[in-house]
Amino acid sequence: MFKKKTRETMKLIDLLERMEYTCLQGDVNTEITTLVYDSRKAEKGSVFVCIPGTVRDAHDFAPDVVEKGAAALIVERQLPIPDVTQILVKNARLALAEMSAAYFGHPAEKLTTIGITGTKGKTTTTYMVRSILESAGYPTGLIGTIETIIGDECTPAGNTTPESYIVQESFAKMVDAGLKCVVMEVSSQGLMMDRVAGFTFDYGIFTNLEKDHIGPNEHKDMDDYIHWKSVLFQRCKVGILNGDDSHLEKILKDHTCEVELFGMREDADYYAKDLHLEKKPGFLGIRYHVCGKMDFPVEIDIPGRFSVYNSLTAIAICHHFGVSPEIIQEALAKVKVKGRVELVPVSERYTLMIDYAHNAMALDSLLTTLREYHPKRLVCMFGCGGNRSKVRRYEMGEVSSRLADLTVVTSDNPRNEDPEAIIDDIVSTVEKGPGEFVRITDRKEAIHYCMKHAQEGDVIVLAGKGHEDYQEICGKKYPMDERVLIQEILAEDPACGE
Repeated sequence: MFKKKTRETMKLIDLLERMEYTCLQGDVNTEITTLVYDSRKAEKGSVFVCIPGTVRDAHDFAPDVVEKGAAALIVERQLPIPDVTQILVKNARLALAEMSAAYFGHPAEKLTTIGITGTKGKTTTTYMVRSILESAGYPTGLIGTIETIIGDECTPAGNTTPESYIVQESFAKMVDAGLKCVVMEVSSQGLMMDRVAGFTFDYGIFTNLEKDHIGPNEHKDMDDYIHWKSVLFQRCKVGILNGDDSHLEKILKDHTCEVELFGMREDADYYAKDLHLEKKPGFLGIRYHVCGKMDFPVEIDIPGRFSVYNSLTAIAICHHFGVSPEIIQEALAKVKVKGRVELVPVSERYTLMIDYAHNAMALDSLLTTLREYHPKRLVCMFGCGGNRSKVRRYEMGEVSSRLADLTVVTSDNPRNEDPEAIIDDIVSTVEKGPGEFVRITDRKEAIHYCMKHAQEGDVIVLAGKGHEDYQEICGKKYPMDERVLIQEILAEDPACGE
């Protein structure tokens, strides 16, 4: 696998080659062993990037890293520390991104890079793109909310868009593994914090935009959120965007890329017509015909009109690779995304699915979509995380009671809160709505209840956990995968699968 540069060949000036900087003291030809931004990882010969954080300012840790033997500091202000090289930059986060790219040998230039931004659809679309490109003979890596995939190696994700050093390290591993492309989710936070700076994307994608991520620790208002989404289209060569989204004009403000559009409008470069919702025993999907720059029928085993937009995005991207309609059709027909409207084959009597919807907006979108399939009953099981805003509990309770025929309130990452207290908060709004409800604290028992009491034609959604395979209680994560729980239930009560 990937090998880092040897210590003998690396000089500080090599990492600064594409940057604007001022050498305050010391020598830019200083030999460097490692590039670090975590003071705990500093060692003899390290260059340490002092990033001002929201909680602590890394400049405060500079004396400690120098004591460990660090050879150079990247700073936003001069520090009273003698006998160490200090490089002044305007933006330490941007410097980390640019230096990381150089440290790993500018790996993005050896890959075709695809960045996908938007409020919804990023995760599913990345998997669709990877599935198609892999089927067409383009080995493709993936970086996203669920995991990073490099060949056969899968690493669970921390952030939607990792720190720039991790992004560049992942790119380098992909190059070393012989991959040709990478598709990644690009969050507005990732753009704002320069996690994807230091290179230019070959393709930038915009899925959609809704009011989200507005708050003291994210974006100050909607305009700020839109602005940072739009930055991707100043950092890519070709932009492929949802032409139906009402924010398109603002997203394209100051863009520097070529532009293509997808959507339902016939003036888009890629558009869908003849949409049909597919409903079979234990199965929900959608089919349509793609027109414009490509022309063929598409069928997807993922329900919802949003699946049309996600797949159109993937089709538009893969058209640039010359992928044939046959390969695209086959890849889209079999693509599965863990925890994203994930159908779990259990019985032909009812449809069971797992989804990550863990806020009111996502749950509203999901349940509204499933309503279009006219289930006999729409059953929604969910809980809310502890040590988080109580508002989410009230909002999700209102949504589920309004849109689901039956709401099953259960536990979901109670953390340091009493699970019963969280459920009380949810029930306080659920009981005011028109839908029926039950409360079952143990999540496995709640799933068993949904399956045991399923009626012919029901659609059951297990919402909130999605790809997560744990339950967090009192600061500790306990293994808990809903797919495993379902199989255990079927083994213990086979009638649930009939």
